[in-house]
Amino acid sequence: MLKTRILTALVLLPLMLAALFLFNSMAWAGFSWLIIVLALWEFARMARLDGVLRYAYLAASTAVAAGLWLQGFVAPAALMALSLPVWLLLAPCWLTKRWPLPTGWPAMLLGWLLLFPAWFAFLAWRPQPTVADGLQLLAVMGLVWVADIAAYFAGKAFGKHKLAPTISPGKSWEGVAGAVVGVSLYSWLVTQWGWLKVPLSPLWLLPLAIGLTAVSVIGDLLESWFKRSAGIKDSSQLLPGHGGVYDRIDSLIAVLAVSHALRLLLV
Repeated sequence: MLKTRILTALVLLPLMLAALFLFNSMAWAGFSWLIIVLALWEFARMARLDGVLRYAYLAASTAVAAGLWLQGFVAPAALMALSLPVWLLLAPCWLTKRWPLPTGWPAMLLGWLLLFPAWFAFLAWRPQPTVADGLQLLAVMGLVWVADIAAYFAGKAFGKHKLAPTISPGKSWEGVAGAVVGVSLYSWLVTQWGWLKVPLSPLWLLPLAIGLTAVSVIGDLLESWFKRSAGIKDSSQLLPGHGGVYDRIDSLIAVLAVSHALRLLLV
């Protein structure tokens, strides 16, 4: 299993980096939408949007995304701000109340609320095919990866107190603490390297990075609950050893949306 995970990662990471630094704006928009629409397909599967309805939903979503991009639409601060109550209020309430995953049009709306802002953020953090813009988005994505890796090893080494045993038994508070330490060091390094074009001092970036770590955990737990609600182990089997695309970007979609919303509102 571990060998399969590593081999899949060795294929996906160079592909992601090539798209990030080499694709022009149109190719990047298409590539990033492919990531989103695959996750949306998996979400629709979990929400039991079956048959023609599922494919109509995906086709309509893709048509909307294409139309917005062709018109040069840029999500304004007021629209992106909707991501804040979604991830900071709705998602924690969903986890606390253990609401089941909805079906029908409520599920479609929820899918858009979760995934469209992430696509807008993919485009906004990397507006041009330059090294500087690629590094900027890489810095945001790297926060999620560092948090995930640090949480895994800290949890393995020290994990005793379960974070959410009925949702994701493998996660622990010690893992969260490890993620906070890892992200704190990472945010300092990113600041020193100049990857982020955000006029904020390290004094502000550190608490923001820790807050985004919490958002990352919420995104991960929410998708875990969706899978439990749907009675499945993985969102799909598209990525050998990793499950589905949504399994890989559950934290990322939350962090992308919230980080971009905060950037528009605070900077």
